[in-house]
Amino acid sequence: MKKPLSILSLAIIYFNPVSSQTTYHTAIGLRLGTGYSDLLSLSLKTFISDGPGALEFNLGVKPSTDYVTGCCAMDYSAVTMISVSASYQYHVPITALPGLQWFIGGGFTLNNSFSSNSQYSGIGLGLFPTGGGDYKFGKIPLDVSIDIRPTFRIASPQYYNYENFYFPDFGFSARYTIY
Repeated sequence: MKKPLSILSLAIIYFNPVSSQTTYHTAIGLRLGTGYSDLLSLSLKTFISDGPGALEFNLGVKPSTDYVTGCCAMDYSAVTMISVSASYQYHVPITALPGLQWFIGGGFTLNNSFSSNSQYSGIGLGLFPTGGGDYKFGKIPLDVSIDIRPTFRIASPQYYNYENFYFPDFGFSARYTIY
């Protein structure tokens, strides 16, 4: 039963007529970033109807990061973060290269940090403008993008209050185009 279902799924993906176009409506994949609250994220991008506007949602994690505070190694603390972000992006096609677009927009990020040191643990909220480029390959169902998201922190755990602006936050995304 599993083998016929797998073959059918692969056939649908391979013969999908949208996969040969340079436009897409929805894509899902991964985002690798340099962000304050996420290093690796699941990424979902969907365009709003047939217009230039798109929504991107990310669910990310930043694995344990070691901090040494104060003067002594005894102030050591390990911090792990999870985050959710959402942004609106306005896309403008670059006509010289079909499939390539640049975009601008903005969004928010909500993160939670976990640490044995309570002053590193807690919820954070940030706002960010965003901009970048997006390319949909013509022959395969793959979309890649690069972006920048300098983040203004609105709320954060106690030890993070010294840094209310995080720059740069660069990201690279690779997504499978669903349709």
